[in-house]
Amino acid sequence: MLPRETIDTAQIPGGDTLTLISHGRDFIIMLGRDELMGTRMQYSEEQLAVLTLAELSAAAPRMLIGGYGMGFTYRAALAEAPEGAEVVVAEVVPEILDWARGPLAHLTGETLDDPRGEIVLCDVAALIDDANDGTCHKFDAILLDVDNGPDGIVRDGNERLYSRTGLAKAREALNPGGILAVWSAAPDHKFTKRLKDAGFDVEVREVRARPNNKGPRHTIWFAKKG
Repeated sequence: MLPRETIDTAQIPGGDTLTLISHGRDFIIMLGRDELMGTRMQYSEEQLAVLTLAELSAAAPRMLIGGYGMGFTYRAALAEAPEGAEVVVAEVVPEILDWARGPLAHLTGETLDDPRGEIVLCDVAALIDDANDGTCHKFDAILLDVDNGPDGIVRDGNERLYSRTGLAKAREALNPGGILAVWSAAPDHKFTKRLKDAGFDVEVREVRARPNNKGPRHTIWFAKKG
């Protein structure tokens, strides 16, 4: 059996410790003792971007991604986004970007230098607030992958993103026809109802963690602003 080797650790503000681990040719980010994400199962996080872009009508969409992680969603967005698109990522852990440029550089490639992309070290809620008060332009899509889902919070304070107030703010930060897409490790019928109560048209999809239709089933909500 291949040993797991610890590469580095980082503290989530208001949360647990992240540990970057190598396991043979694969890499894993652990949250405490739990596997948060890894290179063996990234398909559903890529589909968060791919399926959202497929539903957008904007010619050059402006997208906000909550959480960089290993960059799966970010890279998929850049790969699918048209010329003139803008992809903004909010990340709260500085070491995540150090890992992207260091031990995970073979995954990152040149995407951190893509002129369509911008990585901002801040809470995604702050950028949603900025779009609401006119500090920045509104978004055509907001993609949230900052937790294990609405019922799997990994950082204190993130509960507000999935609350009635948080969903109302996200809806206000979207352009007409915009989409709030939320990734989750598990379904949550109460969250589906909250999205509908917030005025969204909601579609819930199950996506496998691997492209060969294997691995865990993950849930993605696509909530459109009418």
